[in-house]
Amino acid sequence: MTITINRSNYIDLLNEVQIIPKVIETEVEYDGFLAVTESLLSKRQNRTPEETALFVLLVKLIEDYEAEHYSLQTTEKIAPHQFLQHMMEARSMEPNDLMELLNVSSELAGSIFTGDRQIDRSQAQCLGDYFHVDANNFYAE
Repeated sequence: MTITINRSNYIDLLNEVQIIPKVIETEVEYDGFLAVTESLLSKRQNRTPEETALFVLLVKLIEDYEAEHYSLQTTEKIAPHQFLQHMMEARSMEPNDLMELLNVSSELAGSIFTGDRQIDRSQAQCLGDYFHVDANNFYAE
């Protein structure tokens, strides 16, 4: 999918959010990019093409930073709900965000988050797709 953006509107957006999209080098930059990304995420279907382009770029930059600074090589030792908690914390997500992401009740989202309820295969796949990681990280057989 190619997004057509207006250069002037994009520059105005960058001035509004007060960030310069670039390779993330510090935790401060990482936190700032996360905050802008969350703001754009909350707009969902109401994003402008420029906001969508910035959102896609920031997600990529955040993923690259996390891949370099938050090694996932030890995930086999982590319980699925703990892995989920880590991934959500890295994106400043709350347990209630699982409701919409997994299309479940608040109670079930909370139980999944705390590990009181196992993540099923379809939920694990959804989470894997969302976080761009192997779905098996969220599923215990």
